[in-house]
Amino acid sequence: MKLKLLTNYIHTAMHKANYELLEDGIFYAEIPECKGVWANGDTLEICREELQDALEGWIILGLRLGHTLPILDGINLNFFNQEVP
Repeated sequence: MKLKLLTNYIHTAMHKANYELLEDGIFYAEIPECKGVWANGDTLEICREELQDALEGWIILGLRLGHTLPILDGINLNFFNQEVP
């Protein structure tokens, strides 16, 4: 159940990504709802893969540090931060 929730969160976040082709031919992407998650690459596919890697690391670090992650389309990962009795 938790793995599917995490997978859905990543999928939803990636659909919110903005991509841009810069003047130097490099692709740039960011997920506005996930502050600080961005990537670049020589191709759109490399940029997308790098963005997903950055997002996954951002989620893991945020959860480990107890940060409140944004709720995306009703998907809330913040219960991972709650202590289990």
